[in-house]
Amino acid sequence: MDSYNKIIRLSNTFYNDGLKKAKVRDLSGAAKSLRMSLQYYKANIEARNLLGLVYYEMGEVVDALSEWVISRSMKPEGNPAEQYLDAIQSNSSRLSSVNQTIKKYNQALLYCQQDSKDLAIIQLKKVLSMNPGLVKAHQLLALLYMEEGKYERARRELNDAAKVDNGNLTTLRYLREVDSYLQKDASASKGASHKKEETASYRSGNETIIQPVNGRDMSPLMTILNLIIGVAIGALITYFLIIPTVRQNAVSEARKAELEANNELTSRTQEMNSLNQEIEDLKAKIENMEGESADTQKIIENYEQMINVCFEYSQQNIQAAGDGIGQVDPGLLGAQAKSVYDRMNGLVNEQYMAAVYQQAEQDYNSRNFAAAITGLEKVVKAEEDHDDGYAIYHLAHSYRQTGDVENAKKYYQRMIELHPGTQRAKASQQYLDELNRQQP
Repeated sequence: MDSYNKIIRLSNTFYNDGLKKAKVRDLSGAAKSLRMSLQYYKANIEARNLLGLVYYEMGEVVDALSEWVISRSMKPEGNPAEQYLDAIQSNSSRLSSVNQTIKKYNQALLYCQQDSKDLAIIQLKKVLSMNPGLVKAHQLLALLYMEEGKYERARRELNDAAKVDNGNLTTLRYLREVDSYLQKDASASKGASHKKEETASYRSGNETIIQPVNGRDMSPLMTILNLIIGVAIGALITYFLIIPTVRQNAVSEARKAELEANNELTSRTQEMNSLNQEIEDLKAKIENMEGESADTQKIIENYEQMINVCFEYSQQNIQAAGDGIGQVDPGLLGAQAKSVYDRMNGLVNEQYMAAVYQQAEQDYNSRNFAAAITGLEKVVKAEEDHDDGYAIYHLAHSYRQTGDVENAKKYYQRMIELHPGTQRAKASQQYLDELNRQQP
């Protein structure tokens, strides 16, 4: 008893630590502490529900749903996990967004493996537009920006990730790398000043005359001569250079305007075609989202059925576990859940058949032939010659007693084929002949 109490105290201690870290948005640290809490005591409902909320805040919606489904199976009544699941399941658009986010993030990882970084960046931007809290998407996008040398963009993505989870070690490590590169690229020097010679300038027509301040003053005659020469040179430049250039520019501008008009018309046509294509794509996406929403609900229900099977088996309710495992679709389970299913199926099957057969024999001996048929059908379907043929022999009798002649004849015939020469085979032949005589 002391050991049990110690385990509970340890679980609660880790839960309290996780709660403190979650309040200051150290989500990675909170998740680690809460997982330790559940490692000590798996039935700590508060820790499991809080872990689901932490996963949800980090954008890991599938992990959050798994924790809440397990929590609800352990405590069906008065459990906040029921409200969390209802809030997500009732929002079909949110479920569809979760599916799209997972698919696009996995597609981005595939692009990274194929060295298609541009396509990966596009996919990650779409992921973050649908799920801005997905920390690992921010981190992967920042890493791609760092590889391209876009450290400012990488730092923005990492800052966004830190706003969601300020204690994530991967985010902090990437930020340190980005800051070190940005410091190396910072300019350490300013433009050098250049000494300028003190000069004086004045206009002469279209010419600017520059001369040193300390230069010798010119005579009035030379000043007038320079003015006349400047005016003449300005007139010649205007006639031979400026006017032809203006004309040529006017022709070029006209041609450019005509080309831009043609390009704009072509662009508008392409935009119209693109918009029409986008409309068709949106229609297709809406149809896909409706189907994916139904698929997500089916997956959740399949996981719930698997959890119920595990619970019934833990309570030694073998028949309920056997009935339940037959309703689980292993194709909808992940790799880890599939291994649990295979192990549980092996454990349940043999005990289940024995329990079903025992109950069916009790119903048969009590002349409750309808109930006996239900159990014996399951046993015969799993193992036709169960109990040295007595299962199929009693099934034939039960069908004869309920008036189902065709099935009775079918199983009497199988009894004769499986155990020829035995007393039961001879009795089966007599019953078969009698039923054949009774039919017109």
